[in-house]
Amino acid sequence: MSKIKKGDIVARKSYGKDIIFVVKNIIKTEQEEIVILKGIIDRIEADSKMQDLEIIDKKRMKEKMETLHYKMDRRIVQTKQNRGEEEYKIGIFSHSHGNKEKIVTGKILHLDGDKKYSQKSYYYYKKLGLNAIVKNIPEYRQPKVVYHLLQIYNPDILVITGHDGMIKRGTDYHNLYNYRNSKYFIQTVKEARRYDQETNNQLVIFAGACQSYFEAIISAGANFASSPARILIDFLDPLVIAEKIALTDKYKYITIDDIAKELRDGKKGVSGIGANGKMIQEQY
Repeated sequence: MSKIKKGDIVARKSYGKDIIFVVKNIIKTEQEEIVILKGIIDRIEADSKMQDLEIIDKKRMKEKMETLHYKMDRRIVQTKQNRGEEEYKIGIFSHSHGNKEKIVTGKILHLDGDKKYSQKSYYYYKKLGLNAIVKNIPEYRQPKVVYHLLQIYNPDILVITGHDGMIKRGTDYHNLYNYRNSKYFIQTVKEARRYDQETNNQLVIFAGACQSYFEAIISAGANFASSPARILIDFLDPLVIAEKIALTDKYKYITIDDIAKELRDGKKGVSGIGANGKMIQEQY
């Protein structure tokens, strides 16, 4: 068998090869080699013993990616169909009676710890015609740069995500140090709220990834977060939250109950306190 190296696509044999990962790093100890893994479809980070890993063949990997792209494109088509082609238009339009209508959706700033997820997220937003800036920033750097980025882009909606996971799965739910990246998401939310208090922009924030420390992220000031049931969340879940807020009228309050049916695992994966929409529709 080929020796597993950084960048290889692998799965864990002891978990029935249920999740496909890319090898992020390999840590050598005196006793063994520990492999740090990042999910390719799921927003999870994990570690594994080298002997528990199996390289995934290119055919299976291709099938998984095709499934992901199909889900994204199907979601885009469904969103447009649900809104209707005329209603979905964004911009300034003249009506036959002489009046004009202005439709402006909420502006999104999306910070993502994964480069490939960043690219897919940008594709998704642009296909929907949304005003979105997507930045690939490692989770540990997000708290350091978010304030400055908010000053530059002044968004209505902030998405803070990447990879996460519990170190001791199924235990120590309220121990921050049992989560791989939740502390960075929490710090980033706090920095964003510091900016928000100074500008009074009423920023809507989603934060978290797979198995994230939901309660602490909400307490830090997020409107929506993952993961109440400490489960894996779908790649699309943060995008759906941002999309729904951006396309909901600013006078309407939207709750997780309004969105849950469109998330893969409903309120087990994502929940929150809700927020006002950010879309403006004006006639003049």
